[in-house]
Amino acid sequence: MVKKPTTWINHRPVNSKADVVLVDEAHLLWTQGKQSWKSGWQLDEIRKRAKVTVIVFDQKQILRSEQHIDSEHIATMFLSANCVVKLEDQFRIDASDETIKWIENFVEGSIDAIPYDNKYDLKIFEDPLKMYHEIIHKSKDQQNGLSRMLATFDWEYKQGKSGYGKNDKWTVIADNLELPWNLETRTSKDKQRNRGLSWAESDYSINEIGSTFTIQGFDLNYAGLILGPSVIYRDGKVSFDSSASANKNAIKKRNGKDHAVEHLKNELNVLIKRGVHGLFLYAVDSELQKALLDAQNN
Repeated sequence: MVKKPTTWINHRPVNSKADVVLVDEAHLLWTQGKQSWKSGWQLDEIRKRAKVTVIVFDQKQILRSEQHIDSEHIATMFLSANCVVKLEDQFRIDASDETIKWIENFVEGSIDAIPYDNKYDLKIFEDPLKMYHEIIHKSKDQQNGLSRMLATFDWEYKQGKSGYGKNDKWTVIADNLELPWNLETRTSKDKQRNRGLSWAESDYSINEIGSTFTIQGFDLNYAGLILGPSVIYRDGKVSFDSSASANKNAIKKRNGKDHAVEHLKNELNVLIKRGVHGLFLYAVDSELQKALLDAQNN
């Protein structure tokens, strides 16, 4: 049986426990009440209704205030578990250890010289339009396939309302590139033709830019990532400007506390690790762009 958490909890009485419940991406569960969920942490409610609960949890993929959980609470969760298995290796990115380390260091704030890697294509672009054309080229290649454009959520989007870009679409604008956000160009024919497929697998999505909302949990062969104005480079390190983010769910306070920088860092962590065979980067922030190009030239 496969269910969404709220639906499963609401239809499973506490006195009728399931034998085993597996929760994938447990870091995405809500940890506070909201309009469609009136209780507290969904994981607590799931555990009440299961004899055995197995969760897959990654603190570095918490993206929204409704999902936020402090380190002390996470430590308590681990201490209360009968068994904890820490996964040390990743299996998405087919790259050398040096390249994987470069990507992880970048998320943590440092930019080193980009290592040579004959397996993985890590490339900095000066022109976002050229990067998009390269992604189109990769997507048409049967060997490379499934390549898409992504961006940090730094351009506005309001569901159900007209946008400011071409044809009133909510649009990502970076230098000479202008493309609509995910699901903005989909027509009824597109829905019918791509029924059952994710955003990344759908043919029309090559003309759009994906966000964490459509790409988290999915793999791409090549990812073209636009680092918006919320990702900056100051005083020799990568940092985050929450005032430049349009992701209201990530930057709003939780119980009076500001966790925006942590959530934006996690957003970058999710987006930058989508590509199995390659990662293309373009940064809107001029200082960050220069630091990335220097890293490539070195």
